Parts: sequence; C-alpha cells; structure tokens
Amino acid sequence: MKFRVSGRLPLLPHQARVSSSLNHQLQRRYFRFFFRKLYASAKASLKNGPNSSNSDGNSFLVPGATVATICMLGVLHARRLYDDKKVDAARAKGIELEFQPDVKASFLRVLPLRTISQILGSLASVELPVWLRPYVYKAWARAFHSNLEEVALPLEKYASLRDFFVRSLKEGSRPLDSDPLCLVSPVDGIVLRFGELKQAGAMIEQVKGFSYSVSSLLGASSLFPEVAENAKDDKKNEGNDFVDKSKKSWWRVTLASPRVWDPTPACPMKGVFYCVLYLRPGDYHRIHSPVDWNVLVRRHFSGCLYPLNERATRTIRNLYVENERVVLEGQWQEGFLALAAIGATNIGSIELFIEPELRTNRPRKKFLHSEPPDEHVYEPEGMGVMLRKGDEVAAFNLGSTIVLVFQAPVSRSAGDEALSEFRFSIKQGDKIRMGEALGRRHSMQQ
Repeated sequence: MKFRVSGRLPLLPHQARVSSSLNHQLQRRYFRFFFRKLYASAKASLKNGPNSSNSDGNSFLVPGATVATICMLGVLHARRLYDDKKVDAARAKGIELEFQPDVKASFLRVLPLRTISQILGSLASVELPVWLRPYVYKAWARAFHSNLEEVALPLEKYASLRDFFVRSLKEGSRPLDSDPLCLVSPVDGIVLRFGELKQAGAMIEQVKGFSYSVSSLLGASSLFPEVAENAKDDKKNEGNDFVDKSKKSWWRVTLASPRVWDPTPACPMKGVFYCVLYLRPGDYHRIHSPVDWNVLVRRHFSGCLYPLNERATRTIRNLYVENERVVLEGQWQEGFLALAAIGATNIGSIELFIEPELRTNRPRKKFLHSEPPDEHVYEPEGMGVMLRKGDEVAAFNLGSTIVLVFQAPVSRSAGDEALSEFRFSIKQGDKIRMGEALGRRHSMQQ
C-alpha cells in the first residue's frame, strides 16, 4: 500500500494568524474593486447625460443607491430569519402567540414610516447596471425563497428591484380551479385567519386576544353592516324594502338589487365569510380576481404604513384598520364581495390595474385617522367594472395582506330539498398559491 505524504505542515498558531490576515486583505481588495466598478459606472452615466442610451447598463444614477439596496436586502433577510425562527419554535410547542403590545409598537408610532417608505421606494426604483441585475435578484430569491423558474422574463430585463418585485409569471404557472362554484385565492400567501361572521357587529380576529371591526376595515359607507343584518333573511322583497327604507346611493341600490346576476338562488339563506392572506416578501405580488364579479366602488384609505409581519400583528392594535389600504366592493353571483389590499412599511404602494391613475403612499395632508377615504364609483349609470376569475386586479410592492369578505350560501332545514353550503378548503397556516381553491359550494341532501 502506498501512502502519499503531503509537503504541507500543519498550521502553527502564528501561521494561522498570517493566513487570516491574508484573507482579510483579499476581501478588502475585492470590495475596493467592487466600489471602483460602481463609481466608474456612475461617472460614465453622468458624463453621458440623463438622456443617454441605457443599453450599455451604465445609466446608474447614484452609486450608493445600489449599496443601500443590497444592505436593505440583508437587513430584511436577517429580520425574516429571526421572526420565522421564533414563530416556528412556538408552533413546534403547540403555542399560539397572543396579542401583547411592546415598546417597539409605541416607538413605531413616532417614526416617519411614510417618509422612510418613500425613500426606500425611490431606492428600489433606481435602475441597476445590466451586469449587476442577476446577482441582486438571485440574492433576493435566495433570501426570501422566490422561484426564479417562474419568472416571465430574463433577469436582465428587470431594470430595478421594484420592477422585479412586481414581475409577472410564465403562462401556466398559476392554473385556476375550473369549478364555477369555487372561490380561489387572489394571491400567493399564507392563510392567517378565516371563518364566518355571524352578526352585523362581527369582528375579525387579528391575533389571539385582539380583534377588529369589519366595518372599520371596509369603511363607514360600506354596505357590509346591512348585508350582515340581512344575511339570514330569506324574504324575496329584501332588496326593495332595504332601498325604500334607507334611500341609499345608486351603487347601494345596485348591490341590494344587482342587475348583473339575478338568478333564483338554490339556497336563499346567505352567510357572510372572511379570509385573511399574508404575502411574504418573496411571494408573487400581483393580485387577481377570486371570482367573476362586478366591482362597483373603490375606497382608498391614506392611513399609516406599519409593518405587517408576525410580530406586528401581535403588538400593534388595529393594524389592518390603521394602515393604508385600497378596498374594492361589488357583487358576485352569491351576493356581496369586498377585497381589501393593505399596504405595509418599505415601499408601501399599491398599483390598481383597473384604475391606473390611483396613487398611494403619498404625503398626507391631514394627520387625523377620522379623515374620510377617497371614494370612487365606477360608472354610476352602468354596470361597474366586470372582472373574470383570474384577471389581474392590482399589485403590491413588498409584503402585504389581503382580506376578503363575501357572502355565500349556508345550509338550512327544508325537508328533502337538496341545498347548497359554502365550505372552506383551507387550514390556518396553509401556504396557498393564486388560483387554488379557498372554498367552494357543496350540495347537501337534507
């Protein structure tokens, strides 16, 4: 048997120190080279002028912007790892974390989160050099577990981190559940809460130990209170009586007596349900229509921009009610439907594809939470905006939350008649993708 003798001797302590020093020198040289490359790119961009071509990848406006973006990715990743580790440890022990305000929640209230979000939004919108884009986006994907195989375009085509964040997917990446009686998830996310609202003053549980009002989430002018009060009423004249009694505006009349769908329901008894979905930073961030429906009104609440992560939900009261959000209300074949898109810290903006002129995350003129929302009625004399299941509705910038509130049939005793009932097909904590079923209507034989 032959033995190979290495010519290298084991490192002595002073040799180990020399090797460590050499590694530090190499690292410093690498970073000096990296920053020189950034500086050269910025200098060339300024020399060519603002109207120069961007094809060579040298239209880099501020060298520090890219560095700041990379640092932001590192901070977000470290924070996500910390939060996930804490939550996973609690769940492994079978513990559901309860609501408990802390010092950080009070500190967030005095921070200029809107200004911070606007600055970070500007940084994320800075055009990156072509050679750097794949490295930044791959680093993001590794940090937040994004699937780059689903991305519709080559990574070099996304000029900024913001463009990459609101990216579209390859065709067929999100197949829709074809069941016409099925309500699908409008986003990729995690199921936080879901259930049925039993009464007009119903509350949605934000976290164990604290809940918030649905009416405060959707707005004082929402139809929800009346819908909830009449959810168990199967009188045929319910819509006309309601209109004559309260003399509501045109769109409330439309909601009470819809002109789009007017079928004789298989089960006239309706319940009101809700579902809360959280989008992580690495998720696909476009919002799609969960069903075929008619959007009649939009409300924009210019609120705060608190974070919407696990810790924030456990420490900040009325988190979803106080944050900036866009609410869409309308009608689907089973009755009332509302979709609330809630913004969060960092970029904080919400793009509404059915109303491109809407601008969110703007400087607030008033600082009182009681200021009324900006409300827009779609085609007062027409049918509103018709959306098909799976149509793109909006897009988030960075992690956020969707809250769905909708009517659906519930079972009741009626002899031997075949009745229908809506049932959720999800569990709390499930990871769900856009197009997968949240729940569906089932036939029942009494």
